[in-house]
Amino acid sequence: MKYLLTAVALFSFPALAQPSERAQELAQSLIIVDGHIDAPTTIANDGGDIATGNKTIEFDHARAKIGGLDAPFMSIYVAADYEQKGGAKARADILIGLMEGVAAQHPEKFTIAKSVKDVRDAFEDGLVSLPLGMENGSPIEGDLANLKHFYDRGIRYITLAHSKANHISDSSYDENEMWDGLSPFGFELVRAMNDLGVIIDVSHITDAALEDVLRTSRSPVMASHSSLRHFTPGWHRNMSDELVKKVGENGGVIMINFGSAFLTPEANGYSAPRNEARAAREVEMGREMTPEESSAFNAAWRESHPYPYADLADVLDHIDRVVELAGVDNVGIGSDYDGVGDSLPTGLKDVSTFPTLIDGLIERGYDDDEIAKILGENALRVWKEVEDNKKRRKWRN
Repeated sequence: MKYLLTAVALFSFPALAQPSERAQELAQSLIIVDGHIDAPTTIANDGGDIATGNKTIEFDHARAKIGGLDAPFMSIYVAADYEQKGGAKARADILIGLMEGVAAQHPEKFTIAKSVKDVRDAFEDGLVSLPLGMENGSPIEGDLANLKHFYDRGIRYITLAHSKANHISDSSYDENEMWDGLSPFGFELVRAMNDLGVIIDVSHITDAALEDVLRTSRSPVMASHSSLRHFTPGWHRNMSDELVKKVGENGGVIMINFGSAFLTPEANGYSAPRNEARAAREVEMGREMTPEESSAFNAAWRESHPYPYADLADVLDHIDRVVELAGVDNVGIGSDYDGVGDSLPTGLKDVSTFPTLIDGLIERGYDDDEIAKILGENALRVWKEVEDNKKRRKWRN
């Protein structure tokens, strides 16, 4: 089991507000699963060391233990431009290798989790599990043999697309909806993921693509780091009420993203006037800004236009609405720590703050069993169903 941390450990991070004793106890006694943390990119690009906390952003071992985080899905993120320039598979293999190295070097802290049983066993042993999710299906490179390759390496969910349409699916960020949903290969991949036991992650894809997935998949799906369009009208990266209901009917789980732009219209619309002002300045200059000039302009804009951070109540509002639309069995946490820059809500700035979230859930009237579902059991239930469906199909064959 986990070990309740002392007040000395809690106060070693002075920026943290003191959560209630009950919230701390629940954080340590329940399994907390986070659907999406971008630590592998931090390790690869910045030399972050999640075992010691050196050069990390919002996730490392010490803060995970304080927050009670047990199974953060590590995002094996492959940028959209690899689809055109090549090297997607190699990039994913590099990031997986980095995570394998972290676990091998620090077996007293971490373990790669390839099954729900692995997560539960690690919880009993006091280890932080590192399940792997691939963000962007480009590394499949149109070859189902690569799906098996990545499954064997530990990938347990695949986000079908990222910021651009690829050979699998259209992207909610891309106006070029080249497939009007899934590609022909995308349908084939969804069925193969069912057969192999890989969770289909529907974050980032278009509404039409998500509809295609739900019509095709024989297993429940996961939105690993999405929030609700109801609170950010017109922003397709978040999920519509209709699709939240359909994912619930599918038995899937919607894991709420903590980025402020995912949570409130004020934060979601923050960049548009800044970008317009920067474009106007470039017209005056008669040229585009250099990256350094653009960065300086953005910093000056933020100084004079403070960023409208979301807060704990906004996160809870998204959770409440999923419960209202789909039920308490179909919501989870997909913070996007290390992946949304300086946009995290007040009170939830890193992985040590899960007890604060728990206090909020208690105040909203959720009981201990419901809190356990939201924090991790719903995600583990989906993962287990995907595993079991694979076993049943293999047995039938």
